[in-house]
Amino acid sequence: MNIKVGLKAIEEASEKLSNWGRWGSDDQIGTLNHVTPEDIVNAAKLVRSGKVFALGIPLDRNGPQTGLFGGRFNPIHQMLATGTDAVTGQQDWNKIRYADDTLNLCVQGATHWDALGHIFYEDKCYNGHDAKLIDSRGLSVLGIEHSRNKMVGRGVLLDIARFRGVPWLKDGEGISNDELNKCARAQNVEIRKGDFVHVRTGQMERCLSEGVWGGYAGGDAPGVMFENCYWCQEKEIGALCMDTWGCEVRPNETTEANQPWHWVVIPAMGLCMGEIFYLKELADDCENDGIYEFFFSGPPLIITGGTGSPINPQAMK
Repeated sequence: MNIKVGLKAIEEASEKLSNWGRWGSDDQIGTLNHVTPEDIVNAAKLVRSGKVFALGIPLDRNGPQTGLFGGRFNPIHQMLATGTDAVTGQQDWNKIRYADDTLNLCVQGATHWDALGHIFYEDKCYNGHDAKLIDSRGLSVLGIEHSRNKMVGRGVLLDIARFRGVPWLKDGEGISNDELNKCARAQNVEIRKGDFVHVRTGQMERCLSEGVWGGYAGGDAPGVMFENCYWCQEKEIGALCMDTWGCEVRPNETTEANQPWHWVVIPAMGLCMGEIFYLKELADDCENDGIYEFFFSGPPLIITGGTGSPINPQAMK
């Protein structure tokens, strides 16, 4: 597609691709409506070898956040009770010796889902809800808890890095709709309605290989081009998941808006989005057996009114 990305293109795409009212005025799960019970039953049949691939990254101080966006920080893990406490007698009053801890984290600091109330278009969020319904108490609408039993179905991997014959895409390299389709054909896999589509750029693997996250979380990155919002709507996928911080290419294709693709896919389309996915081991296995479809499960934590949720999604083959 030949799109001059800017505020006008965002407005046009938001109107053309809007799913407001498509599944009723009370809908709060967006494109997850594409996933049917029959889809889940058929997806379960894809488990043949019993191989399981964890797609989440560790929740620890070595995560990718450096404060480039929104002051996000890496998980802070602190002990409340330890073995040292136990052997020095500090717990004997309670007549039990134990270890206990706590975790303080940003819900979008590691592998996560974005909730549909995460991004606004002007003063509205998905399905026409007023942005004022999202305040300091949390999301009164469109919180991540509404997706608690919906994040399961057929997963598909589009390994763009391997398709290009490179270990990883360079920062700033965009992925077109045409390339997504060509990659699917080369892998002999069909994109179907309700699929959880995973796109591998290899950016995370580059950071892990170099031993430094750099600008991964908020800086330049490979990713899908703005036109991808039309592809997602045409394919009627359930969700898009990627191994990058924000799915779309950075620097963005316009200076008129930050994350222009986000402006359309979340508030207009209600597209479910997964970010910071670890895809290397799954990609290697898909290359080995030539099978790029799998059973996918990635339920969010039930965070009432949450703008997202950390997850450790699973791909099963």
